[in-house]
Amino acid sequence: MTATESHTEVRPADAPADAPARVIPESLPLQPEDPPRVGEFWLRGRLGANAAGYLYTASDETGRDAVVAMMTEGSADDAAARERFVNAVDELPEDAVLAHNDADDDDLALWVAVGPIRADDGSSAASDEHLIAERRGEEVLSAVLMDRVPHVGRLRGPDFRHYWESRRRPGLFRIWPLPWPNALRPASRWALVLALLTMALIMALAVFLAWLLFRHAAPLEPQPVIPTPTGTVTVTITPTTPPPGTGSPTNGTTPSLTPSTGPTTGIPTGIPSSPGTPGDPGDKF
Repeated sequence: MTATESHTEVRPADAPADAPARVIPESLPLQPEDPPRVGEFWLRGRLGANAAGYLYTASDETGRDAVVAMMTEGSADDAAARERFVNAVDELPEDAVLAHNDADDDDLALWVAVGPIRADDGSSAASDEHLIAERRGEEVLSAVLMDRVPHVGRLRGPDFRHYWESRRRPGLFRIWPLPWPNALRPASRWALVLALLTMALIMALAVFLAWLLFRHAAPLEPQPVIPTPTGTVTVTITPTTPPPGTGSPTNGTTPSLTPSTGPTTGIPTGIPSSPGTPGDPGDKF
C-alpha cells in the first residue's frame, strides 16, 4: 500500500449530489528527515505521529504490507521510554509482530512492523486488517507516552509532561544496504543515468580542450642543468653562424669548440666536490 493508493472519499453534506467527492489520503508523504527504510521494510508514507513516535505505512521487497511504529529521538534517548516500548511490543499477539530491531541497539531508535495486511483489493477485510495494524501501532506509542494511563485521585496542579516531548524528530536509524538505487522510480533512474553521462561528456571535453591548447607548446627554456657526480658540467659550444661584422672563418670552415681530453673545466654549481676543499663556496656557509 502506497501513500497514493490509500485514500478516503469524503462528500460534504451541503454539496450537490453530482459534485465530485474530496479525496483525503490516509497517509502523508515522507519528510526529508524520515528514514526511507527500516529493516526490510520500505516506508511509503506517514500515518500519524505524537511525541513518542511515528506511524508509517510500509512494504517489503515481496510486497508484504505493514504498519511501522518508530520512536522519536527524544523518547529513544530515555531508557524508561525504551523499556515501555519493548513491553508494549511483547504484549502484542505473536502473529501481529512481523519484524522489529534489537532492543540492545542503544544508539538507534526502536521500531516494530505490525501486520499482517493483505493486498489492497478493495474488500472490507483488507481495510479491517490495515485498521487493526494501525490501532496496534498507536497502542505501542501510547504506552511510551503513557497518555492512556488512568489518573488516580483528583487532578491537582500542572499536568504531567515528559522532558523529551519537544524532541519530535524521528530517532536515529541505520540503513544497510544503502537504499538507492532500489528506492528510485524509473524516472529517477533515467535522471541519474543522464546526469552521469553529462558529467562524463564535460570531463572528456575539458581534456580535449587542454590537449588543443598545449599540443604545440614550446619546450622549457633553458634546459635544466644536471650536474655530474663530480659537481661540474661540461659545455660544448658549436656556432653555426658567425656574428655580424666578424667575417667568415678561414677556408669556409666552422669553428667548433669541443671538450679537451685534459682536465675538465668545471662550472661551480654550489655543490662541494669534496668536503673541506679550500676556496670552495660551500665552506663559507
